[in-house]
Amino acid sequence: MLNAEIVQLSCLQDNYCCLIHDAENNITAVIDTPDAEVIEAALEQRGWQLDYILTTHHHWDHIDGHLALKQRYNCRVTGPAENQDEIPGIDQTVAGGDTLQLGRIRMQVIATPGHTLGHVCYWAPELQAVFVGDTLFSMGCGRLFEGTAAQMWQSMQALRELPEATAIYCGHEYTASNARFALNLEPDNQLLQERCEQVQQLREQGVPTLPTSVNQERKTNPFMRADVPELQALVGMEGMPPAEVFAEIRRRKDQA
Repeated sequence: MLNAEIVQLSCLQDNYCCLIHDAENNITAVIDTPDAEVIEAALEQRGWQLDYILTTHHHWDHIDGHLALKQRYNCRVTGPAENQDEIPGIDQTVAGGDTLQLGRIRMQVIATPGHTLGHVCYWAPELQAVFVGDTLFSMGCGRLFEGTAAQMWQSMQALRELPEATAIYCGHEYTASNARFALNLEPDNQLLQERCEQVQQLREQGVPTLPTSVNQERKTNPFMRADVPELQALVGMEGMPPAEVFAEIRRRKDQA
């Protein structure tokens, strides 16, 4: 059995990053670096050395701590080849289909363009976890800053196809606003109603709503459901290509 731990850290205003620790080999990686001080404090508290930084994409609030942490720990920086020139301190590039071995932890790289062209997610099958940056949020998805709706819909499908028990670790705490938008689209979705109530309770307690799960997002995330006839009908696009339905849902969210 794999002796590993995932620690989700709250950073900045609403960012999350994650430490992943292989206890057997005493190897630690961090997914994105919104705040070097928060990450360093968490490492020091646990007595862990930082060996790897895995970058999902090049936006500042996911790379801001790269250089400080690399200088402090001499760790190895990995990031998407597509945007490698914009990732500070990068040592290794990856693309969809690549596999990383972090001690005993195997990370499969999934290409998820849309939010940015080079965005990647890191899937750890043995940990039943995927780290999705800003591609996917609970009941939401990232804005299309560089990619197209067709690309992002393909990315949604790639994540949707992961095993349903897979935990999804997202880059931001956007769940409450996403829940309101999703419920406005699908007011009669009972599972969505239940999820929204749960999210409200968690936020009132100041508790993170993440991680979510593949199973939960398949049933409640409108951006993963653009090919579901009931949702297509609700947005007046029944029978239309799912990528076009996705684009319409994204347009409505941008204007919400």
